[in-house]
Amino acid sequence: MDIREVKPTKIVCVGLNYIDHAKELNMEIPDEPVIFLKPTSSIIYHEDSIIIPKCSKRVDYEVELAYIIKKKAKDVKKEEAEDYILGYTILNDVTARDLQKKDGQWTRAKSFDTFCPIGPKIVDNIEPMNLKIECRVNGEVKQRSNTKNMIFDVYELLEFISSIMTLYPGDIISTGTPPGVGPLKRGDVVECEIEKIGILRNFVK
Repeated sequence: MDIREVKPTKIVCVGLNYIDHAKELNMEIPDEPVIFLKPTSSIIYHEDSIIIPKCSKRVDYEVELAYIIKKKAKDVKKEEAEDYILGYTILNDVTARDLQKKDGQWTRAKSFDTFCPIGPKIVDNIEPMNLKIECRVNGEVKQRSNTKNMIFDVYELLEFISSIMTLYPGDIISTGTPPGVGPLKRGDVVECEIEKIGILRNFVK
C-alpha cells in the first residue's frame, strides 16, 4: 500500500519513550506513556520540504518508528495489538523547540505545516522491537539507537492509547524518539533511517 493513500483521522505521538533519551535529559522514567496529537495537516512525504516557520529560532528533528492502524480499535489488549496494525513506517516528529519551551504545552510546537514527514513506505511482517534507528543531518549521524530501548513497546502503546480514544483505519501512532535530537537549519538534508523500512529524506527550507 502506498503511504500517500493512508488518510488518518489523527496522529498520536509519544513523548520520552526511550530509556537512553530519558537518561540524556536527566528525567525520570515515566510510569505511563505521555501522549500528544499532531494534526494531519502537518503531513508531508519522502523528499518533500520541511518549512521552518518565521516565528521559531530552533526547529529540531526527531526520528521515530510509527505504525498505521488497520481497523477500528478500542480497548485493545496488548496481546491482540498485532491484529490491529497495518504496518510500520518512519516519522520525523519535527518540533519548534523554542516554542515548546515557551508555551509549556506542545500543540503549537508540533503542529506547523510540514512538521510530520512520514514514509518512504509501509512495511509489515517485521519485528518492531529490535530495529536499528538513526537520524542523519547532511550525512552526519545525530541519533542512533534501537527500538528495543523503548520504555513502552508498540503493543503496550496501542493498549494504552486505545483505552483513551477510538482509533480508526489509517490513524498513525508514533512511538517516541531516541537521544540526540538537535536543530535543523535552512539548506539541511535530514535522513531518518530504520532497519528493514528504509530512509525518509527531507529538505529544509
